[in-house]
Amino acid sequence: MKSLFTIFSFFFLLFNQLHAQSKYITAPEGFDIEKPDIAHGNIDTLTYNSNTVGCNRRALVYTPPGFSRDKKYPVLYLLHGIGGDEKEWFIQGTPQVILDNLYAQNKVEPMIVVLPNGRAMKDDRAIGNIFDSAKVAAFSTFENELLNDLIPYVEKNFPVFTDREHRALAGLSMGGGQSLNYGLGNLDYFAWVGGFSSAPNTREPQILVPNPAEAKKKLKLLWLSCGDKDNLMNFTKRTHEYLQENNVNHIFQVLPNGYHDFKVWKDNLYHFSQLLFKPVDPSIFNVANSVGVKAETAMRSAQYPKTLPDGRAVFSIKAPEAHKVQVDLGRKYDMVKAEEGVWEVVTDSLSEGFHYYSLIIDGVAVADPNSETFYGMGRMASGIEVPFSGDGYYQIKDVPHGDIRIKRYYSSLTNSWRNFYMYTPPGYDKNTKEKYPVLYLLHGGGEDQRGWATQGKIDLILDNLIAEGKAKQMVVVMLDGNMALSGFSEDFFKLFEADLSQVVIPFVEKHYRVKTDAQSRALAGLSMGGMQTLYAGLHNTQLFGYLGVFSSGWIHPMQDELANKQYAFIKENTKLINKNLKSFWISMGGKEDIAWKNCQIMLGKFDEMKIKYVYSEYPGGHSWPVWRNNLYNFSQVLFK
Repeated sequence: MKSLFTIFSFFFLLFNQLHAQSKYITAPEGFDIEKPDIAHGNIDTLTYNSNTVGCNRRALVYTPPGFSRDKKYPVLYLLHGIGGDEKEWFIQGTPQVILDNLYAQNKVEPMIVVLPNGRAMKDDRAIGNIFDSAKVAAFSTFENELLNDLIPYVEKNFPVFTDREHRALAGLSMGGGQSLNYGLGNLDYFAWVGGFSSAPNTREPQILVPNPAEAKKKLKLLWLSCGDKDNLMNFTKRTHEYLQENNVNHIFQVLPNGYHDFKVWKDNLYHFSQLLFKPVDPSIFNVANSVGVKAETAMRSAQYPKTLPDGRAVFSIKAPEAHKVQVDLGRKYDMVKAEEGVWEVVTDSLSEGFHYYSLIIDGVAVADPNSETFYGMGRMASGIEVPFSGDGYYQIKDVPHGDIRIKRYYSSLTNSWRNFYMYTPPGYDKNTKEKYPVLYLLHGGGEDQRGWATQGKIDLILDNLIAEGKAKQMVVVMLDGNMALSGFSEDFFKLFEADLSQVVIPFVEKHYRVKTDAQSRALAGLSMGGMQTLYAGLHNTQLFGYLGVFSSGWIHPMQDELANKQYAFIKENTKLINKNLKSFWISMGGKEDIAWKNCQIMLGKFDEMKIKYVYSEYPGGHSWPVWRNNLYNFSQVLFK
């Protein structure tokens, strides 16, 4: 009970500091300095026969202060990185010093620590080209040696427990990837697993944890950690996001100003070791999560913006000569000037997914140099991606991937060269005899043909759905809906309709392997693109079997005259529309969607005319998180 209270107290303090935006609780000063006036454990070398490799191999073993062969101990197997060997932790990480000091403070359970050489080959020295394919492959061979040679040797020659609940596996960098791969891949052997700054050898999350329910049941502790300035952060982050999405309890720690070095890994061991082989309160997992992770939309060399576990975001910009700096996310946040002219702010909790934003520096709205930019709001703007537990449907997964292409075409109607973005499904270039149905997909006002490919993540959404068998393979043509005519007049919509039907569709069907019947064509769009779908789609149901209208409806009172003409046309052609359309799919972002009221008026008219449609709502207003979800659901209806 005392140890449980100590654990809870530690994470209670951490929780308070996280929410106060204080610094990460690093290991205290002197935690890794040898103290002569305390009891010390021993470091020895053991030699074991490796049937896997076919020779004797060596490892170091740490036995705790007061070690006795009359007592049984749990075991931590601690792995090194790609440039190290069994001595790397001992020389650079000094686990014997860190653990001795923790024992003196009664903060860790007595345990044996085995420091093996994870490069399982006859010449296992860290010399020459450490990235040689044979040497890299030897790290994979170590899994078999660990399970079948080293663990049996340790359990035969040392007084240790032999059940999974008394075995832990952890490592740094390459060893962190090994620990996650072998620990999570062998849950009958290990109940405690830790990956410190895990390297690219870490398996894809869905391969790493193919059965989340089993992992939740068998794991006592899963620890993921990395420095926020570590270039390998994405491998830890993607694992964390997958585990979070699948509700697998774990700790995810990010060390501020942390690089890929032993400063981080010593700190990891200090905290990780204190949790091993003790009762673990499940409530600590979410409390102990990251203090902030670099947003996926941040530039490669930037450390900001960051997102916090509760959906808040941290922005930072160096502007020493500025007098006032704000972040504009729809709501404006005043930034605070800190040292060396750096301005920072922590937002309130943001909703899921993608958000446009700007920096306002002394009254001038500019893009954040720390962020990727996206064409939206009628200009290039910054964007931030806020992860959430349900975002797995647009994450990169180990599935076959399609392509995003850009194609120029000449429009004889606008007398100009234009281009569209195109998604082709996996296998398009190989299956040269197959023809595919087509979805023509439209963006909103202030955006262009790039929107669905960048902000919308259409390729990832469809790749994942196709791999799961939930969507048909299809080609998607993402048009530029911006026409030379300004405003939302009828002439604007007529020109778009003509360009689509007379130029784009014939061009696509001439140059790409697509089906040409109406039931193999769909038209959909968001906001302005939704109005274009209403106009061009309902006027041409002989061309389209499916229509999707996202966050849209005729704008009242501005478009009353146009809307009334459309309703008159629809009323005269109700039977034809209902006959030709296999699905008329309409969705909104809830009452907070700026188009919601207009849409409800339109739906009322459709009901009066007995137009068949399917309606749904997804909360989030007039935003990309809503439209991604719309596409996810609408695409599963198409061409079936």
